[in-house]
Amino acid sequence: MSAVPTRPAYTQIPNALTIGRFALVPLFVVLMAKASGGHSWPAAVVFAVAGVTDQVDGVLARRWHVQSEFGKYADPLADRLMIDAAVVMLYIADRLPWAALVIVFGRDVLLIAGARVVQPRGYDFSVNFLGKTATWVLYLAVGCVIVTHHGDGWPLAIFWIGVGLAIAAALVYGAGARRVLGRRTGAARKSQVEVDP
Repeated sequence: MSAVPTRPAYTQIPNALTIGRFALVPLFVVLMAKASGGHSWPAAVVFAVAGVTDQVDGVLARRWHVQSEFGKYADPLADRLMIDAAVVMLYIADRLPWAALVIVFGRDVLLIAGARVVQPRGYDFSVNFLGKTATWVLYLAVGCVIVTHHGDGWPLAIFWIGVGLAIAAALVYGAGARRVLGRRTGAARKSQVEVDP
């Protein structure tokens, strides 16, 4: 019996970085809670580290060909938790409007709930380029809001661009899921017709 090939230890770095991003979320929340008026360079540094590692783990996983089921789902979830935590803390600090909280949270809740419905039916919820671009823009925008002061409008402009991209990405996911489910439903009906006497 041949031995099962083992991967070098360094190939676990992408998943380790993803787990590290989960650990950064509570640290970020604590720093923001201690901040004055939602302005905190330490929190911004933690947020930036999360954004950078989001890019690094994906690049390394693709380069080393070690994409995993864990990374496929945990990576975007870590992003969502960090960005959602930032939006909540900035809303509490009166740096983001209530609409930002509703839209960002609403989108993420719909995507998570939708994924639980359509994935068992064969739809692959892999992150597309539009969704990744939205995440990059939101990381940039939220980071800019954290390091600027109340009244600076340009970070909010970037934020709303990111929100628009995120909504567009959600619509793309929804359209793709609808097509896949439609094909499967049609195939099932055809099979049922062929079986029935």
